[in-house]
Amino acid sequence: MRWNMANETVFKRYKGNPIITAQAVPRANSIHNSAIVPFGNGFAGIFRVDEIDFNFTMHAGRSKDGIKWEIDPEPIKMESNDPEIPIKARTYDPRLTQIGDTYYFTWCIDSSQGPCIGLATTKDFKVFHQMENPLPPTNRNCVIFPRKIDGKFAILHRPSDRGHTPFGDMFYSTSPDLVHWGCHRFVFGTLGSSWQSTKIGPGPAPIEIEEGWLLIYHGVWTSCNGYLYYTGGAILDREKPWKVLYRTKDYLLAPTEHYERVGDVPNVVFPSSAVVNDGVMRLYYGCA
Repeated sequence: MRWNMANETVFKRYKGNPIITAQAVPRANSIHNSAIVPFGNGFAGIFRVDEIDFNFTMHAGRSKDGIKWEIDPEPIKMESNDPEIPIKARTYDPRLTQIGDTYYFTWCIDSSQGPCIGLATTKDFKVFHQMENPLPPTNRNCVIFPRKIDGKFAILHRPSDRGHTPFGDMFYSTSPDLVHWGCHRFVFGTLGSSWQSTKIGPGPAPIEIEEGWLLIYHGVWTSCNGYLYYTGGAILDREKPWKVLYRTKDYLLAPTEHYERVGDVPNVVFPSSAVVNDGVMRLYYGCA
C-alpha cells in the first residue's frame, strides 16, 4: 500500500466503505466491480450484480456525488442490428471509457466456449448498442484507451484458458473500426514470488499523464488458502503503450479491511474504474 522508496500511503480508503451493498438492487446477492465515469452534472456507472440464483447481470446507475448511488432495478438490455450478437449468458466485470460524446463499454461474457469480451456503446446510459465481440474466447479484463493511438482504437486485455488460470499476461491490440482487431503486442506478465505471481489484469481505462499512460491493474498471489487480489500500477509509453516504462514492485492496495477479507470471494481489492479531478484520483474497486 506504499510507493517503493516513499513513506506515505498511496490510496486512502473512504471512511464510509463499502459505498454500495446488496440492498441497492432487488434479488441481489452482491454488487461489485463497478465501471464509473463523469456524466452530466454527476456520474454514471455500470455495476455487476450477482443475483440470489447466481445469475450475473449488469445494471446502470447514477449519482450526483459518486458516493450515493441510485441503481436501476432491472438489468441492462442490449440492442443490436444482428440478433445473433447478444449472448444470453452471465455477464460481469464491466469497464467504461469515454471518447467524444460516446461511452464505450466492455465486459466479460460466460459463453459456452469460455469467457469472452463483450463490447457496446451508449450516449445516455439508457440505450446500449451491442457490437461484435472484439476477440474470441478465452479472454477477460478488456479496457479501451480514452483516445485513438496512431489513428486506431486501442485496448488492453488478458487472454487465458477457459477459466481462472496460473497464466494471465496482458496484451495490447488495435482496431480501425472496433470490429477488426489485430497488431497484438505483449505488454507485461506475472512476476514470480510476488503479489502478482499468479495472474494480472487491467483495471480502469488507462489515464493519460505527462509521463505516458498510467495503468492501474490487479495482481493475484496464490497462498496455501487460495487467491489474494492486490492493486498495482504501471506507466506505459504514450505512443507505444506495449512498452512499459515503470511498474510498481510493491502493491499499492491490499485486502486488509473486514469487507475486503470476508465475503463470497475473500481477500480481494479489484480495481475497476478511476475518476480524476483536480489531480486527485478516486479509485473504485470491488471487494469480498
